[in-house]
Amino acid sequence: MTHPISDRYAVIGNPIEQSKSPLIHTAFAQVMGQVIHYTKLLAPLDGFAAAVDAFRASGGRGMNVTAPFKLDAFAYATDLAPSAQMAGAVNAMKFEGDKVYAENFDGVGLVRDVVHNLQCPLKGRRVLILGAGGATRGALLPLLAEHPAELVIVNRTVAKAQELAALAQQHQSGQVPVVGLGYEAVQGVFDVVLNASSSSLSAELPPLPASVFRPGCLAYDLTYGKGLTPFLKLAQQAGVTHLADGVGMLAEQAAEAFAWWRGVRPDTAAVIQKLTVPLV
Repeated sequence: MTHPISDRYAVIGNPIEQSKSPLIHTAFAQVMGQVIHYTKLLAPLDGFAAAVDAFRASGGRGMNVTAPFKLDAFAYATDLAPSAQMAGAVNAMKFEGDKVYAENFDGVGLVRDVVHNLQCPLKGRRVLILGAGGATRGALLPLLAEHPAELVIVNRTVAKAQELAALAQQHQSGQVPVVGLGYEAVQGVFDVVLNASSSSLSAELPPLPASVFRPGCLAYDLTYGKGLTPFLKLAQQAGVTHLADGVGMLAEQAAEAFAWWRGVRPDTAAVIQKLTVPLV
């Protein structure tokens, strides 16, 4: 089957073999009756711009961006959406002539998964987020838009957590209290605990007291496909029954990109079901 050259998309990264983006976007296209050709693009670590230039020259219309190129994409873009500016990183690009429009849909994907798919409203809730890297930074505005009672950012390097808390306060005129702390200073219980640190990638347990989990809370690990991570195991041992990993976030951020490119937003339920790994 031949595809119109104008309907080419790709995910760029290094490594890239593990990416589920082609599977997800191809499934979305089939359901929505869209004809697209979506591929994986392995770029050299020092060759991001050249690889994107070549893809655009061949008629490519858009790209998803994965590690380690989200900062390269930020520098490459001509027009950065507020989501990308806040995150300091880009995970989706759209090409129109000389323009490179850039977005970061990770945060909105996370919030949509929590609020809609997992039916866990954030309004009026105490939310704790672990880590002060790009994932947390990108999630700040979408989380604050849900009007939680409080957002606490915890990190091993306290200054980084405080820096993100100050950034969040600047962007939302103080409506929601945002605090940056070290792990040892976390107090009280939380309704939603989000692990946006890199701990689960290396199967490490964040230094978090089990007492932070309120009975009935949601424990959510942004890492996906790793089963019961040390963070989720800690929550389970603390009596938490509502556990989730980031597979829904992956599908939802992809749906946002698809809608941005194609003008139609696919339902994510079938893709999430297909990609879900049991939390055992």
